[in-house]
Amino acid sequence: MVDNRYATALVIACVLSILATVYLSVAIGTQHWYQYSSPAVRGEANASELRFLYEEFIDGEFDEKTYSDTLFRLNGTVSLWWRCVLVPNSAHWYKEPDAKMVLECRSFTLPQQFTPKYKEPGNHNSGEDLLRTYLWRCQFLLPLVSLGLVVLAGLTGFCACLCRSFAPTLGIGILQLLAGLCTLATVCCHLAGMDLLHRVSMLPDKVDGSLGWSLYLALISSPLHMMAAALLVWAARSHSQSYYRMSAYRVA
Repeated sequence: MVDNRYATALVIACVLSILATVYLSVAIGTQHWYQYSSPAVRGEANASELRFLYEEFIDGEFDEKTYSDTLFRLNGTVSLWWRCVLVPNSAHWYKEPDAKMVLECRSFTLPQQFTPKYKEPGNHNSGEDLLRTYLWRCQFLLPLVSLGLVVLAGLTGFCACLCRSFAPTLGIGILQLLAGLCTLATVCCHLAGMDLLHRVSMLPDKVDGSLGWSLYLALISSPLHMMAAALLVWAARSHSQSYYRMSAYRVA
């Protein structure tokens, strides 16, 4: 039999873990990890330049310099899997200042996720920037590891329920803790990578960058995993101590 306190802790931990997993899944699949605010289009010449950047962004070859400049100039957003720009729906950008804006996105393919970053974006002769390269790869891989740990914890918990065993609870708590740490590391890698990018690619005048709601979802999911882990570890340790005390009392 499991004490009501431990059963309550397990239920709350399950709810927290589910919420954290949903938040992280939504964060991974959406585009708003980091976003730029660009000045409005002014004049035909400016519109032609921006249209050229947009066409290169949509149809050109993958290049960090090209897509970064487009993101800077066209209210872009970037995430773990997506890069997007906000453009008018009309073909005549400069003639319709109040045109309806649409979000055009392109995904990072798997080979592009592992493309090296260079010390000078766009200049392949400048040498590979190992720090930015591995930060980008970590921000791509760590959330997948986090979700894998949660799935493993869920399967272990399901098997424990079928066997009516409380023994795996501590291990499940550790898996939840590792998942929370991986999610937190993902956010840190993304922020560090964006900061380093802005050091080697200066933002144009009147362009501001800010954190997006997708990143905040990932940031929220990390402490939820950790709270679930704390409840599971507490329940496992307390139940174990109660069991040994009861066993000792019976022997005595």
